[in-house]
Amino acid sequence: MLALQQGQCGLCTHFGEHHPQDQQLIQIRSSQQAPENFVDDCGRNESINLKVSPISGCDGFKPVATA
Repeated sequence: MLALQQGQCGLCTHFGEHHPQDQQLIQIRSSQQAPENFVDDCGRNESINLKVSPISGCDGFKPVATA
């Protein structure tokens, strides 16, 4: 498991943006840990079908809303 930090894709609203209620995404965000081989879509860059890992990052980071 990888520990996530603020500014990384796994904690960004664009990570898995088109299926935010996916249980695996919810688990990653709540535990702030992700499997080493997990990748998902970046909704910010959907025109190029960008796939990123939860520990990736970019200048477009937007924190996911927490309950």
